[in-house]
Amino acid sequence: MQKAIFGFLAFLSMVAASCREKSAGDQQVFTVDDVAVEIARNVEILYSDSAIVRVRVSGPVLHNFTDIERPRQEFPGGVKIDFLEPDQSIRTTIVSKMAIREQNKGLITVRDSVVLTTVKQEKLDTEELIWDEKTAKIRTDKFVKVTQPGEIIYGFGLEAEQDFSYWKIKVPKGRIKSEKFD
Repeated sequence: MQKAIFGFLAFLSMVAASCREKSAGDQQVFTVDDVAVEIARNVEILYSDSAIVRVRVSGPVLHNFTDIERPRQEFPGGVKIDFLEPDQSIRTTIVSKMAIREQNKGLITVRDSVVLTTVKQEKLDTEELIWDEKTAKIRTDKFVKVTQPGEIIYGFGLEAEQDFSYWKIKVPKGRIKSEKFD
């Protein structure tokens, strides 16, 4: 009987404690799981080498996932990556409808309507492109179409320098002279 009374009193004290109002001195504590995603708007990330900005990554929305096992930054509203000359003029631009940056791997994967353009009037169209920040190279295994003045080349897979100064299609499928399309 004493155990039952003690149990009932313990239950009542828990109910009373849960029903009390928060006082001004109470603090709310957040855990890592509570703030696993940070959201930023109108983001610009600059990469520099020897105090010279070489790459500018910008997007309307950034979701920064602080997960310990897989930290990453996602650009669900699209992304624009500008590869810059030392005088800050744009040499190459990549745009896409979404991107994921994996900090631990040093990779940015852009997906969905990816378009790369250069100052030499070259254009690459694909559905996915991976930029390796460490090696300064881009690659894909997806279908690619490269448009240059006078011709269109298409195939599967591509490896290139990040500024598109050198590139090769892994499995070329065709070449079309484009003067007749102008």
